[in-house]
Amino acid sequence: MASQQPDRTPEGAAPVAASQSLTLAAMLFAVSMTFIDQTIVSIAAPDIIRELGLSAVGMQWVVNAYLLSLAAFFALGGRLADVLGHKRMMLVGTLTFVISSALCGAVPSGGAAEAWLICFRAVQGLGAALMFPAALAVVVEVFPVERRGRALALFFGVAGGLTALGPILGGWLTTWTWRAIFWVNVPVAVVAVVLTVLARIRNTPRREPVDWTGAVLVAVGMGLSVLGLQQAAAWGWGSWATWLCIIGGLAVLAVFVMVELRTEHPLIKMRVFADRAFAVDNAVLFFAMIAFVPVFFFASVYAQVALDQSPNEAALYLLVFFLGFAPGSQLGGRMLDRRGARPPMVLGTALSAVGFALWASKITDLSLNAQWPYIVMAGAGIGLLLTPASTDAVNRSINASYGEVTGITQTVRNYSASLGLAVLGTVLLHNTTRNVQNTLIANGVPEDAAPGVADTVTQGITGHGAGGQTPTGIGSNLLDAIRQDFAEANGPVLYGMAAALAVAFLCALRHPGTRVTAEAAPAADTTSRQVDGPA
Repeated sequence: MASQQPDRTPEGAAPVAASQSLTLAAMLFAVSMTFIDQTIVSIAAPDIIRELGLSAVGMQWVVNAYLLSLAAFFALGGRLADVLGHKRMMLVGTLTFVISSALCGAVPSGGAAEAWLICFRAVQGLGAALMFPAALAVVVEVFPVERRGRALALFFGVAGGLTALGPILGGWLTTWTWRAIFWVNVPVAVVAVVLTVLARIRNTPRREPVDWTGAVLVAVGMGLSVLGLQQAAAWGWGSWATWLCIIGGLAVLAVFVMVELRTEHPLIKMRVFADRAFAVDNAVLFFAMIAFVPVFFFASVYAQVALDQSPNEAALYLLVFFLGFAPGSQLGGRMLDRRGARPPMVLGTALSAVGFALWASKITDLSLNAQWPYIVMAGAGIGLLLTPASTDAVNRSINASYGEVTGITQTVRNYSASLGLAVLGTVLLHNTTRNVQNTLIANGVPEDAAPGVADTVTQGITGHGAGGQTPTGIGSNLLDAIRQDFAEANGPVLYGMAAALAVAFLCALRHPGTRVTAEAAPAADTTSRQVDGPA
């Protein structure tokens, strides 16, 4: 990917050649920090709690604050990238992220530690929300349509793999100090900034106003609803606070849509959803992400509890998923370039749905040897669909508003991931508690005491942000039975993921099969892209 692609400028200035290989490397270094940070903190949670004296709820918020901020500000980040320039916002987001990372690592001991850490984790999420849409838009802008699929296949393949690297890196760094999980972002950010400068990427701002009313509405709506989903396990699905957040957030989002339809320069141009292919791309991403992001949490805890593996060994268990995901992602990108998005999305959703279902059927066989072919199959299917769906959606952006459309797709992905974690996490808790309760009763625990003991055991092994840990003080025979109970409880979770991907398959069948084959003209004509018929 060493060839050159000239940047286009709305003002008609002379094009500046941007190095495609350096650009892709720079953006990968930048976004790698955001993906690693989604999982790395959970591994270090016990050490953080012990040294700083954080409460369990406080530690949960250290994890959630990042994801909540990320979900709330993605749409704004995408729009700012278009208005202020993709390169500029990528650098602003990177600096915001790395400065807050350094401050997280420098958290002082004492009563202010919890508030300090939660605050700067939220700022980290803001930095990621500003950086990621801009970084992806830079890649889209530099690579021509006919080569974009392969470039973004590498982008999403490497970035996705880094999510699994988080627990491995976290386990290794915490042997020195847990603070290093934040400080490691500093050299990575320096490399990203240096490569960005060397790549000669041109900043192309657009002189348009920012819809701050829409930005506030979407941040409040996304923040409230995601908060309700995040806290559902702690507050309970019967809690008025849970439903107040979820329904209130959705109501604010409905107001946001109505406001955007009446705004001259909206934060999100809703007419983009009139494009059937774009709508299908986002529907596929929504249902696929219910499985893709939560699978890291569930598989990690399953490996530690049911298979009795260490955190580092559990991270290696996750890497089996990427034995399928990495080649699937590359194949999906090539299929996109040659035949459009529909074939790899249809094949990927079908393959992953079958893979997750077969994985679920073998989950009670407490052996990786019995499961790995189906884990690889599930990963390959996700890899096949992810790049085509994401890239095809961005290719159909209105008037080359790559940042805006990237903000939309990433918001959809983050929201569905939160939904998947909340709903499937509740399924796991309920089934584990029921299974453990039955096992305790069968082993002589009184029926009136069994529910309380089962609930305590379940809370301990599912972790709630601190990683799963098998209970202590229980006989080996009973412990083996509880591990089997937990493995059995994971079956419905994986079947639920398979069902979500089956719905994604039905959505993929609705894709019109058209594909974008030419760049949009610089003019504001929203129909200037050439679109081929069904591939």
